[in-house]
Formats: sequence, structure tokens, C-alpha cells
Amino acid sequence: MAEKMKLAIASDLSGFPLKKAIVEYLSERDDIEVVDYGIESEDKPQPYFVQAPKVAGPVSRGEVEKGILICGTGQGMAIVANKYKGVYACVVDSVFSGERSKIINNSNIITMGGWITAPFLGVQIVEAWLSMAFTQKMEFKKDFLTNAFEQVKVLEEENFK
Repeated sequence: MAEKMKLAIASDLSGFPLKKAIVEYLSERDDIEVVDYGIESEDKPQPYFVQAPKVAGPVSRGEVEKGILICGTGQGMAIVANKYKGVYACVVDSVFSGERSKIINNSNIITMGGWITAPFLGVQIVEAWLSMAFTQKMEFKKDFLTNAFEQVKVLEEENFK
């Protein structure tokens, strides 16, 4: 049996209903081990700047392969997550943007907005993101995309001291 991919997820109060739907979907998959960093209930809220590090840290350290963060808009979570070296977090709000965040930007974290994305669509976005590989469907630009990603990593090395 193949080893399961470890995927971390967290939300703030605004993203909690969407997180619940995504965790339910991911838990039904045999190929993913979900590491849920909360929040656990609407009665125990935590702000985005507390929740985002719970996923970004393990992704940055290589303890999990991918992550999902959900707040009201997805933007706050992305800002915080991208403060971690080796994290490439993209805000996604459609199946297309979810796919392209992996295909073009090699994202290892996606962020979503619970005020923006319905649970049904959120599950579809996650499914699309997980099914894509870097440069897939864009083989004609593979060299460009690979070089661009390497240049992003150079900037990262220069700025994360």
C-alpha cells in the first residue's frame, strides 16, 4: 500500500464551516492523512494569525506535504503563510484558480475564504488542486515555469535570512 500524503488544515471562525466540509471530504480518501489544527468548534475561535502558523510551520519544516487554510477571504491566511520559508500559498476561489495555483505556481498551500466559497465548491477546488502536478497541462511552458519557480526560490533565499 502506498504511503498516505500528509495534509494539514486549519481555519478561523469565518472559515470553520468550509473547513468542516473539506475535512469530511479528505477523511473519506484513502490516500490522504488529514492533520486538523482546528478550530474544533465555533465555541473556540482563534484568529487567522494564530491558525495560519499551525499549517505553514509544518509545511515549511517538511512535516506535512501540503496545507489548506481558511479564513473569511483567504487573504489573511495567505499573507501569514507566505512568511514561512518554503511555503508557496495561493488564494483560490475557483476550480481553475485551484488547478493553476499548482500548475503554474507550484503551491503547497491553498487558502480559501469561507465568506466567498460554498462548501460544495471548496471541495471541488481541493480535489482539483490535489489532482494537479507542477507544469501539468502547460508542458509547452514547462521550461519557463520551472525557471520562474527557481527564481522565486532565489528571491526566497535572499530575503529569508
